[in-house]
Amino acid sequence: MAKILANDGIDPIGKTMLERAGHTVDTQNIPQDQLVSRLNEYDAITVRSATKVRKDLIDASPNIKLIGRGGVGMDNIDVDYARGKGLAVINTPASSSLSVAELVFAHLFTGVRFLQDANRKMPVEGDSKFNDLKKAYTKGIELRGKTIGILGFGRIGREVAKIALGLGMEVLAYDLYAFNPEVELTFMGASKVKLHVKVATKEELLKNSDFISVHTPAVEKPELGAEEFAQMKDGVFVVNASRGGVIDETALLAALESGKVAFSGLDVFENEPQPLSALLTHPRISLTPHIGASTVEAQERIGTELANLIIDFFKK
Repeated sequence: MAKILANDGIDPIGKTMLERAGHTVDTQNIPQDQLVSRLNEYDAITVRSATKVRKDLIDASPNIKLIGRGGVGMDNIDVDYARGKGLAVINTPASSSLSVAELVFAHLFTGVRFLQDANRKMPVEGDSKFNDLKKAYTKGIELRGKTIGILGFGRIGREVAKIALGLGMEVLAYDLYAFNPEVELTFMGASKVKLHVKVATKEELLKNSDFISVHTPAVEKPELGAEEFAQMKDGVFVVNASRGGVIDETALLAALESGKVAFSGLDVFENEPQPLSALLTHPRISLTPHIGASTVEAQERIGTELANLIIDFFKK
């Protein structure tokens, strides 16, 4: 049976499933700089976003037969190189989609009602300036009837669309690849309704959206830079819960200062775990520390799916 290193952890359900199948699971984290000398002790490794599995680590670990990613994106793994060496590389693309989509709307609801600012100021000024703060937040807006542009219409983008449609928003969707614009909404676990989003070019999406949510994989050139911000509506809201680097953060800060962007919600950053201080302190940015998939339900789904994939692989 296999010895597995879950270096970024695995849900107890997944760990139990693997152990019942006869495998050994080590959940004690090995620091990145020590992995080169330690990973060859194992038959497989699972990671989330923290641990990097690059060429040097793959070359130093000839015993490794499988690399598992608990989540969607695999930009922290040299996938093609690993597969070229005969390793299996697996991930769990569907398990965390809903959790990420809900976080997008946590940021959007925060922005339209100034929650990020109120939560900063009320502990300091709430006792003496309560009425002044109340007046400052009287221009909140509703999401219903507004247009959201979804940049990248994969699994997570589709979940964002479902929530948006349920709220009564108009959805514009763009992806590099052809996609089915039909989405199915399920109410109370039974009643189902099929609705269509509007397929848009990237330019149309930027020009016509009140809110923009980015759901593209890691890219060499940011999807949203100064040129793209210039095409957007004045006062647009921009949320990034996909990958650090898909938004040019310097351009975003400039757009916030000019008023082109009224608000931004960020769960991911170019330089993790030390984001720009200007982002962390900006009054019109809502912040979360890369927690899109960090719900109890998503982690259970990820652990279960990952365990099943690993069990099936080693059966063969």
